[in-house]
Amino acid sequence: MPIEWNEQDKIFHLYNQRISYFIQIVHGKYPAHLYWGSRVQALQPASILIYKSRAFSPTTEPGDPKFSLDTLPQEYPAFGNGDFRLPAYQLRTRDGSTITEFAYDSHEIFPGKPHIKGLPAAYVEEENEADTLVITMVDSLLGIGLNLHYTIYRDLDVITRSVSFENLGSHQVEIHKCMSMSIDLHHSNWDWLHLHGTWARERHIERQPLHHETQMISSARGASSHQHNPFVALLSKNASENHGEVFGLSLVYSGNFEASIEVDPFETTRLAIGINPFDFIWILKPGETFQSPEALMVFSKEGIGGMSRTFHRLLRTRVCRGIYRDKTRPILLNNWEATRFHFTEEKLKQLADAASDLGIELFVLDDGWFGQRNNDKSSLGDWVVNRKKLPHGLKGLADYVQTKGMKFGLWVEPEMISPDSDLYRRHPDWCLHVKGRNRTLSRNQLFLDLSREDVCDWVIETFTTIFNSAPINYVKWDMNRNMTEVGSAALPRERQKETAHRYMLGLYRILGTLTKRFPEILFESCSGGGGRFDPGMLYYMPQTWTSDDTDAVERLKIQYGTSLVYPAVTMGAHVSDVPNQQVGRNTPLKMRCHVAMAANLGFEMNIDKLSKDERVTIKREIKFYHQIQELVCFGDLYRLLSPFEGMDTAWMYVAPDQQQAVVFYYRILAAPNPPLLRLKLRGLNPKVKYRINNVAPAYFGDELMKIGLAVTQIKKDFSSEIFLIQAME
Repeated sequence: MPIEWNEQDKIFHLYNQRISYFIQIVHGKYPAHLYWGSRVQALQPASILIYKSRAFSPTTEPGDPKFSLDTLPQEYPAFGNGDFRLPAYQLRTRDGSTITEFAYDSHEIFPGKPHIKGLPAAYVEEENEADTLVITMVDSLLGIGLNLHYTIYRDLDVITRSVSFENLGSHQVEIHKCMSMSIDLHHSNWDWLHLHGTWARERHIERQPLHHETQMISSARGASSHQHNPFVALLSKNASENHGEVFGLSLVYSGNFEASIEVDPFETTRLAIGINPFDFIWILKPGETFQSPEALMVFSKEGIGGMSRTFHRLLRTRVCRGIYRDKTRPILLNNWEATRFHFTEEKLKQLADAASDLGIELFVLDDGWFGQRNNDKSSLGDWVVNRKKLPHGLKGLADYVQTKGMKFGLWVEPEMISPDSDLYRRHPDWCLHVKGRNRTLSRNQLFLDLSREDVCDWVIETFTTIFNSAPINYVKWDMNRNMTEVGSAALPRERQKETAHRYMLGLYRILGTLTKRFPEILFESCSGGGGRFDPGMLYYMPQTWTSDDTDAVERLKIQYGTSLVYPAVTMGAHVSDVPNQQVGRNTPLKMRCHVAMAANLGFEMNIDKLSKDERVTIKREIKFYHQIQELVCFGDLYRLLSPFEGMDTAWMYVAPDQQQAVVFYYRILAAPNPPLLRLKLRGLNPKVKYRINNVAPAYFGDELMKIGLAVTQIKKDFSSEIFLIQAME
C-alpha cells in the first residue's frame, strides 16, 4: 500500500513510483510538512525540521524553547497561537474567540478514494487505483473534529486534498475560513504562474517571480470567473515547457475561490487554495459536518508540459464522467452567429440542410426559442416554446434535423430569471436579492436563488420536462452574469453569508440529478464562454465552451493558456464568419478551421451562404478532422511554440502508443526573407521511423525531436499547416 506510517518517527509517506509526500506529527500534535516531489525511499526528519530560535516567534511547547509554530512547516495551520502567517482556516466560537488548538488524535489508511457528498471531486473506478489517508485532529475544548483527507493515485502523479469539520460538541461554531489545502515549502526560489483574463480574452498566461509577503488570485463573482482560473503553479527558476520542477494546484469548485502564496522572512513559501473567505461564514451546529471542495495537486519534474499532461489525464479520465467521457464529440453547427434571436423554422431548416451536406453531425438551436425571447431583455424563466418561431415545437425541428442524419442540441440558461417574465411576476423572491436594496441587472437578468431547495426542485422538474419533449442529444448550459446582492429570502440573517456556497451546492445537486436522468445527453458548460471553465463543471459536463471569442488569432492564446490545465477534449472551438464579430479581423477559412480542429470542432456561421470554394474547404477539413480527432481528443499534448512569445504557434498531439502524431503550426504575420523554421517535435519514439503526411522520406523520431521538422514559411499573414506523423510498419 503506497501510504506508510512510521510509528516510531510519527511519519506518513505517501508515494507511488514517481512522487513522494511526507508528513510528520510533531510533538504528538502538529502535522508538519516534510517533503513533496520526486520519489525518495525515505528521509530523516532531522534534516528537514531544523529548529532555531527566532526573535518574536513565540515558543509554543514548554520545554522546547526553539520550537515555534511560526517557523514550523505545517500542513494545515491556524492563526492566534504562535503562527503569524496566513492561516488555512478560522473558526469563531460562541464566546467570540477565534482561537483554536487542534491536535492530532488518530488516523486511518485505506485503499481507494471515498466519494465526497454533495461536491464534485476526482474519483476512482477500482479500489486499487489509489490510497487514502485521513488524519483526524480534535480541539478538545470546543469538541470540534478536523479531518485532513489525502488521496494519492498509484498511476498518476496526483495527490488530492480536502478537509472536513465535524461539530462533536454541544454548541455551534462559525467557520470563517476553510482552505481545501495548505502546504509550507522549504524555500522561496520560485516563479509563480496563473491564468488571467476577462470576457473574450480568457486564460492568458502570466509568470512572475515570488516576492516577500502575499501573492493572491481570487474570485468573488459567484463563479470561478473569466478573470482568474482556480489554478496556480509554482515553478523552479529553470523550469520551462519541457524541463524543471513544477507544482500545480487546481480546485474542483465553480464558485468563489482564493489561491494564495505567502513568502515569510525566512524564505518559507506557504501555498493554499480553497473557498474565498471574503463574505463567507458557515454556521456548524452540533452533529453537523462541513466539507471543503477538493484540491488537485500535481507534481512534474518534466516542466510545465509534464504538469499539463498529468492534469489532462486526471481530468479526462477521473474527473469527467458519463458515456461521453471516452468518446469523440460530434461536429456541430450552432445557429447563434448566423441568426442571433431572429430566426424562423424555415431559416433553421435551411441551415440544417446546408450542415448536413457539409458532413456536420449535430445541429444546435441557441437562444431565442422560448417565451417572448426576441432580445436579451425578457423571458428567462418562461421555458415554453415560442410557437411563432417554431410552429412545430422543439420536437418538430429535432425530427427534421434527424431526417438529415444529424443529432439535435439545445441552448438553455436555467440559472437565470428575467424581471420581464411570468416566472418573476409569480415569484419575485426567487432571485438572489437583499430586501430593500436595488436588484442590479446584468445582461438584463438576475440569478435564480439556487440556495433554495424549492427553486432547485423547480429547475430540475422544468428541464426534465424540456429534455423529455424532444430527441435532444446535446445541451449547451449557459450562465451569462456574475453575482450581485448575494442574499436569500429563504435564509435567516445569521446565514446570509452562506448564500454563495449554498448556491453552488444547489447547482451541483441540479446538475447531478439532470445528468443522471439524461445520461445520453452531451452537456456543454458555458458562462459567456469561459467564465466557468473549471474541474467542478467538468465533473458534470465533459466539455466547456472555451470562449465567446471565435477569432482564430485570439483563440491561439486562449486555447494555449487553457491547455495548461485542461485537455483538448474538454474545449469547444467553433469556426465563425469574418469579419469576426468580437474583434473585426479577417482570417482565412483554412486557419479558422485549423485552430478549431485543435479541440472539439464546431461551426457557428451562416453556412447556407457559403461560396462553392468555401464549401469545398469545409468538407475537406471535416474529412481530415475525422482522421485526427482521436489523436486530438485523447493524445498527449506537447506545446512547441507559444503565441505569447512571437508570431509562431505550434503544438502537437501524440498517440499513447507513439505510432501516430499530429502537428499544428500557425503563423500570425508573415515576415520578409524569414529564416528557416525547424519545429523540434516531442513525445515520439526515437527509434521508430515516421512519415510526414504519408510522403517520403521517413525520419527517425530522434531526428524529428533533436533536429526538427522543417516548415516552409508561407508569405502570407494568418497561415497554418497540419502535419500528420505516421510510424512506418
